[in-house]
Amino acid sequence: MLELCSVHTVPEGQSKGFSVQGRQLFVVRKDLKCYVYRNTCPHQGVPLNWMEHQFLDRENHHIQCSTHGALFEIESGLCIQGPCQGASLQAIECEQQNGKLYVYL
Repeated sequence: MLELCSVHTVPEGQSKGFSVQGRQLFVVRKDLKCYVYRNTCPHQGVPLNWMEHQFLDRENHHIQCSTHGALFEIESGLCIQGPCQGASLQAIECEQQNGKLYVYL
């Protein structure tokens, strides 16, 4: 278990990217819960963010691939629209304890 950040580093309804042990990850915080994924689109393996820490669509309802516009559910990482529909982002197991977010790599 590796400490990633304070839970409050990622504001509610927002996302933030991290580089951890050579892996590119990102966190989305929704309904006070954090979701962590590998920053790689399952379609062609490209990074998802269009700008630093920008992984969500305009409404902040879905994760969006900047290259192909694919949309992914925040809670599951499942692609619901785009060229990789039915595929999923690689989830990273995480845990919130005492205001900190930990990941299992």
